[in-house]
Amino acid sequence: MSTLYTRAESNIRKTWVYIGFFLVFIILAGWIFSYYFGNYIILWAAVIYSFFTSFISYWYSDKIVLAVSRAKPIEKKDNPELYRIVENLCITAGLPLPKIYIIQDQQPNAFATGRDPKHAVVAVTQGLLDTLERVELEGVIAHEMSHIGNRDALLQTAIVVLVGVIVLMTDFFFRISFRFRSSNRDEEGNSQIKLIITILAVALAILGPIFANLIKLAISRKREFLADASGALLTRYPDGLARALEKISKDPRQLRTANNATSHLYIVNPFRTKNLHSKFSNLFLTHPPVEERIKALREMSV
Repeated sequence: MSTLYTRAESNIRKTWVYIGFFLVFIILAGWIFSYYFGNYIILWAAVIYSFFTSFISYWYSDKIVLAVSRAKPIEKKDNPELYRIVENLCITAGLPLPKIYIIQDQQPNAFATGRDPKHAVVAVTQGLLDTLERVELEGVIAHEMSHIGNRDALLQTAIVVLVGVIVLMTDFFFRISFRFRSSNRDEEGNSQIKLIITILAVALAILGPIFANLIKLAISRKREFLADASGALLTRYPDGLARALEKISKDPRQLRTANNATSHLYIVNPFRTKNLHSKFSNLFLTHPPVEERIKALREMSV
């Protein structure tokens, strides 16, 4: 039978397996492209550029997200109950108190961001405060505190780096492949090897970005399952978060400040679209299906 602990451990293992596949794929793609061009400068340029942009994103993404979401900071006197919930969960989790922000929007939702626990932020919508009961709100905040405690911002930054490397490598390939001719290629001999490498390079250039983004989305979904399990461990009441997820997902209102760049941060996808239940369509979702999350939480309650 699944428990809180086994569910969390399973999701951690699966996340690192995905990352391992990601790294192997990047090494393989880098070697094939470098062999095809006979030049390693392109690979190094792509890697350096990706790390530079991701470094900037890591340090300033929280400020950008808060500005885009129009989130406003509050003090304890502005909402004492919310502050007490966050303070109690911080004590339980052994985490420093994050800054608390409120988004003036009626869709119930929430997210956490920040490069580490000392610079963390929890943002909730006014709709979340108006809609949920206390135990449900505790479940949501515990989920977001788990993202902070699990260092998900750091992990997501690492994934952005890996995806960026692949996208840049494939972009360079398409831009240069029809003009660049390596001095290391002989016109004679090794024709079969050249043909195989060329086919692999073209296949990776086409499929690489798709494959990379699928892994990124898969890791994002696993981190949501892990945050659900970790949050349930904090409150010792999985049904509180399950009830909250039901209410949030059934609310028909759109979150006006959400966009494609920030939607993955929220506890539930802020875009209200028709539910897609096929396994293939679920591959392209930033969040696991809410029904699966609720089922997993209620299995933990048994």
